[in-house]
Amino acid sequence: MVGQTRSPFWRFAPLAVIAALIALAYGLGLHREISFETLVRNRAAIDQFIDQHGVAAVAAYIGFYVAVVSLSLPASAIMMVIGGLLFGSVVGAIAAIVSALIGATVIFLVARSAAGEWLTRRAGPVVAKFAEGFRADAFGYVVFLRLVPFPFWLVNLAAALFEIRLSTFVAATAIGILPATVTFTVFGAGLGSVITAQQIQYNLCLVAGRTDCRVDFNFSDVFTPTLLMALGAFVVLALVPAFARRIFRRKFDACAPPKEMTNRI
Repeated sequence: MVGQTRSPFWRFAPLAVIAALIALAYGLGLHREISFETLVRNRAAIDQFIDQHGVAAVAAYIGFYVAVVSLSLPASAIMMVIGGLLFGSVVGAIAAIVSALIGATVIFLVARSAAGEWLTRRAGPVVAKFAEGFRADAFGYVVFLRLVPFPFWLVNLAAALFEIRLSTFVAATAIGILPATVTFTVFGAGLGSVITAQQIQYNLCLVAGRTDCRVDFNFSDVFTPTLLMALGAFVVLALVPAFARRIFRRKFDACAPPKEMTNRI
């Protein structure tokens, strides 16, 4: 009896801890500190640490990015660009993909163990039917949701609540985040001169004794028409397997003999 009364609490405890950490992070304003202005202010110290401790610097980046994803902080795009800027396009892309996968998997496992089966049993028939359709083409749907600008944390929770297999979730997430990650890290790798110019202007502003010094970087410049068209093409490709599967399934059902005839045979 004691174990039964305590089990619901222990089941939801990890999810409650993450929710508390998210509230704490937002309460302290940590989501606002993840910016190019923070990078410029600490660029010299960061570069020095990377030169002296290259592997440790990459590990620290991965750990911080995992925390960003696990706490659902709206800074994934900035983290990808910073990864390319600090470590180059190849190492930056690999570190960003590993970080996003680990963070997403943590939330997926916590949500699935805490509330997946519990919510599925209590969901209505409409939600149950939707979950069944989602599971039927889970790989394609997860890839599609990773490609479109859909909240990253919401995909993690949806996949957990719909009881998607872990291997499917990890593989689809890795493929889905690959195009945007490579694009942003390559973009970040070419920002060295831009950030250096911003750093010089920022330091001159501080030397002048001004208190309104800011880093003037418009992140919307990243979303060029070419980039948006490329990501749109990836979205269409992600939907092709799911639609093809449905079309072939309908044709197969139309050509299959009726159940009464099958039973007679």
